[in-house]
This record gives sequence, C-alpha cells and structure tokens, in this order.
Amino acid sequence: MTKIFETPLYPYARSADQNAERPVRHGVVVLGAGPVGLAAAIDLAQQGIAVLVLDENDKVSWGSRAICFAKRPLEILDRLGCGQKMVDKGVVWNLGKVFFDERKVYDFNLLPEGGHKRPAFINLQQYYLEQYLVERALEIGRDTGLLELRGGNRVSAVGPRGDGVELTVETPDDPYRIEADWLIACDGAGSPTRSMMGLDFRGRVFEDNFLIADVVMKANFPTERWFWFDPPFNKGQSALLHRQPDDVWRIDLQLGWDIDREAEKDPARVREKLRAMLGDDVDYTLEWVSIYTFQCRRMEKFRHGRVIFAGDAAHQVSPFGARGANSGFQDTDNLAWKLKLVIDGKAPESLLDSYDGERVHAADENILNSSRSTDFITPKSHASRVFRDAVLELAEHHAFARPLVNSGRLSLPAIYDGSPLNGPDCAAMPARTRPGAPASDAPVSGGWLIDRLGNRFQLVTIDAQAPDRLEIDGIEIGRVALSAADDPSGALRDRYLGAARSAVYLMRPDQHVAARWPVYDAGAVAQALRLATGRPRGEAQG
Repeated sequence: MTKIFETPLYPYARSADQNAERPVRHGVVVLGAGPVGLAAAIDLAQQGIAVLVLDENDKVSWGSRAICFAKRPLEILDRLGCGQKMVDKGVVWNLGKVFFDERKVYDFNLLPEGGHKRPAFINLQQYYLEQYLVERALEIGRDTGLLELRGGNRVSAVGPRGDGVELTVETPDDPYRIEADWLIACDGAGSPTRSMMGLDFRGRVFEDNFLIADVVMKANFPTERWFWFDPPFNKGQSALLHRQPDDVWRIDLQLGWDIDREAEKDPARVREKLRAMLGDDVDYTLEWVSIYTFQCRRMEKFRHGRVIFAGDAAHQVSPFGARGANSGFQDTDNLAWKLKLVIDGKAPESLLDSYDGERVHAADENILNSSRSTDFITPKSHASRVFRDAVLELAEHHAFARPLVNSGRLSLPAIYDGSPLNGPDCAAMPARTRPGAPASDAPVSGGWLIDRLGNRFQLVTIDAQAPDRLEIDGIEIGRVALSAADDPSGALRDRYLGAARSAVYLMRPDQHVAARWPVYDAGAVAQALRLATGRPRGEAQG
C-alpha cells in the first residue's frame, strides 16, 4: 500500500490566530482541502487574493475515489499549475466499449477530432491529484504568503452575518474564533457547513448499491472504458472496468438494493465476485473497497449571502459519467474570477448571483444526464428492462440505436445559454463557441489556443484588427491576435469562424465566451464587458 495515504502533508501547527485577543479577520476562508477546495484557493491566490484553507484532516484521501478527469477540468488544472503532472502520471484514454452479456455491442471515441492539447479523459487516483494540489498550494504559500493551509482545524460553528461570517475552529490544542469576509464551503457531500446553516439537498436517491473495488494486478486489458450490461459474472446487474496508474484497476459491480452493506464489503465476498469476473488464474491485491448509492441531488441555492457552496457540498450526482470532481472544478473556475472582481471593487456583489445561476444550471444538466444514466443502467420495472435490452440488441447492428444506450453519459462542460452575462452573438459563427460556451482548443502558432487564455478578460481576434490592450472601468483586457492561416489543419477556422471572414471574441477569465462580433467595435466591447461583470447596460464603474 502506498504511504501517501499515511503521510501528513500539512500537519497541525499552532497559528497566530489562536493567540489573538480578538478574532482575526480574513478575506477569504475555504473549508475543505479536497480537490475542489484546493482548486478554489489556488485560483484566488494566483489572482492576488489571500486565502486561508481549513481542514480537520492533514493527509490525502484514502482510496482512489474519483479517478476520471475530463478534458475541460484538465485545462483548468493546467492554469492552476497541476495539469501536466496529472497527464504525465495518469492513464490517457479516449475509447470506450459497451458489452451486453458477453458480446461487444459497440465502441465509441470521446474525442474523435484532432487539434486539442488535452485528451478526452485521463484516469488518475484522487490521492495523486490531491497531492499535486497540496504541493501547489504550499508552493504558492511559500512564494507569496497568499495561501495558508491549516490541517487539524475543524470548523464547529458557522455564523453568517451581513458583512461576513464568524467561525469557531477546533484544534488539538484549544478552540479559537476567526472572521471571514467570504466563506467558500467545499466540505464534501456531508457538508457540516450546510448542516450548521440548516440547509439541505433536494433530489433523488436511487434504490441500488454499487461495489467499488480497486485491485492491483498485471492485466492485458486495453486502456479503455469497458461497461457491461448483464454480464455472465454479475447476472442481472452491470459492471465497469477502468485502468489506473501503478497497475491499479477500478472495478464497479452493481449489487442491487436490498443488501447487507457490511457483508458485501467483506474481503472474502469481494474476492469471490472478482474471481467470477477475472478468473482463477489472475493474481491481484485488493487495495480499496467501498459501496455507494446513486444520489442526484443539489442545494436549492449555492450562494447564501457571504457563504458560497461548491463541489459535492453543493450538488451530488452518480459516479457513472464522472461528473463529481469534474463539475466541482468548473464551480471554482466560475466563482474565483467573480469573487476577485467583487473584492477588488470592480464589480457589484450581485455578480456572485450569476455564480449561483450558472452553476445551478450546470448542476441541473448533470443531474438530468446522471438520472437518465441511472434509470437506463438500473431499470426498475419489467417494461423498462425490456426496452433497455431491446435497445442494446439493436445497437449491436444498427448505429441509429447507439445514442439511446446510456452507460453513463460522460462529463461535458456546461454551456451557459441564457446567462445574463452573455453579450452579442454572430449567427455566421459556429454554435460550439457561442456566448456562454467554454473555449474550444485549437492549434495556433507556437502552441495551443487554450494556453494563450489566462485568468483575465481577453479579446481573441482572428484576422481582425483591435487594440492590443484596453482598460474599461478599471478592468484590463489583453488581446490574443490570431489568423486562420496560422492553423493549416483548419480547426481554428472551423471552431471560431464558420462562415465569417473575421472574428472578435470577448473571453471571460474562466475561458468562456462572453460575446463575439465579426469586427471590432469599441462601444460594443465596453458594453459586453459591463454585462459580463454584472452591471446594467450603460453603467460605468465610478
């Protein structure tokens, strides 16, 4: 067993706050040093905002937990300074196969087009991701003093006020109190913050259980996602197989609803199931076992005054589809730049309501797709099972039926259609890069478009003239000047120009499109920026 589980990476140490006569005030406090909390803290600190992270733990998570990380979160993690480490260590995959009984029904490619820096997915144990994020957080703390990570600090009381939040923190020494202008709760699905504030989830808990087993073994399975409906080794149920680094394989086995959870986790029972799947001749070591229940739920609102929820603390979805951690990174990516502008006095506090609106929209989209996956994987009536099995039979021979097969629609980034932050569109340009959509990567001179986009507002011009730098109401806008001729593959033209001869895109700091035009217009850009920062039309910052 790797020692990473047992090594304190941010051990408890007494802080100056514990010796203060009065509660010390912090600008931003993040609760939870899991992937989402650390991403929020790193993003803010990289933008010059001081952040304090509190967690009762001091180590990475035990067990692989989340393992599938999608293209868009990898692009976010690139900007946070961890993406390359993840790709270097992770198992890259784009292909998946669906089986019914012992037959392969069909296969699919999640990234069939070229011209992207990052793959559709990598598989990587969550503890590695957490290690890389902790290392990055500690590095920023050492270099800038803007990020402090306190282990062994458990928040036992949260008291929201109009101008901030009061916190009581328990430690191995004694409790102490602090205050925060802003509190970001990333303390997991069982969020103590949510409970202390009397808030709850709404949604569905599905009547089924699934066994997760991580096994260490030498195997010749290809690096693909394999999903079985009604396999011979788990009759009437489903199964999933994923490869991870270090010869670790993730196996998910559907168990049904009426089970003895403790008995199912017994190593002897687990080995019996694995022997049925893998055969008697495969040598393996059982590394981690867990049982989970599908839940598709969310908070009614993610923002409650000065307390903002993100990740599993705000929403839960079933693991099939890899939407948990992936959507959590997109929460923080949406939040950090908005909170930065509010703290700096360059946007009204009401801009944060758009975090709630946009990410609730994303959560609802994930919950819808996750619920559909769960209903297909675990039919609860004879009629629904007959329909599912008929679809699988058809899909083996007829391509039209394959989109109806749902083994877990895999994570895709949300497009914020209808967001009040969206500005003008141009109908001649491709729908995939419309306002509200995340940037689509493409090859550009010297590298990749996604690497040219940072955590700030930018104008991306393609065969169009515009100033190299703008300042509007105290907000700087840089320019990324491109030409379709720089990309012989045609990807840049296909993804950003379409039928237009030139283009000007206003990109948000989270790399989503704010607005676009065929040519540069100074007044239109200024108005779009005001919309994108939550101000009424025509309102300028004083």
